[in-house]
Amino acid sequence: MGVFIYPLTDWGFKRIFGDKELMMDCLNSLLEGERVITDLEYLNTEQIPEDYDGRRTVYDLYCKTDTGEYIIVEMQNRWQEHFRDRALYYQAVSIAGQGLKSSEWDYKLTAVYGVFFVNFLLDKEPTEHFCKDVMLIDRHTGKV
Repeated sequence: MGVFIYPLTDWGFKRIFGDKELMMDCLNSLLEGERVITDLEYLNTEQIPEDYDGRRTVYDLYCKTDTGEYIIVEMQNRWQEHFRDRALYYQAVSIAGQGLKSSEWDYKLTAVYGVFFVNFLLDKEPTEHFCKDVMLIDRHTGKV
């Protein structure tokens, strides 16, 4: 009898994407033409705020690549009204976490990629594309 894993459960998702080789294959497919990941380190998925009143952030998977970029991987099975905002917030927390405690900070940041699998339509209108590639760009030049 075969064994199957349902990827839309938290356990199934982490079981599948917790496999380093499978995760690197998936990410390299998504980042094709941009970069190639040759090694990956899984990090603590819980980000604790510095102050007591801050908001705790828990990612499904949080990784660091061989060249220092960070990757947040999330599965959202049910519709959430402000999912785009949450995705952006998660990435902002990862960017802010790169700050060093020091009197001088050089502000050199490494990229933070967010890979968000959703089991619903983000937009009211269906699209022919199953994948959205979103980045911060200069509107006038189109440069990242």
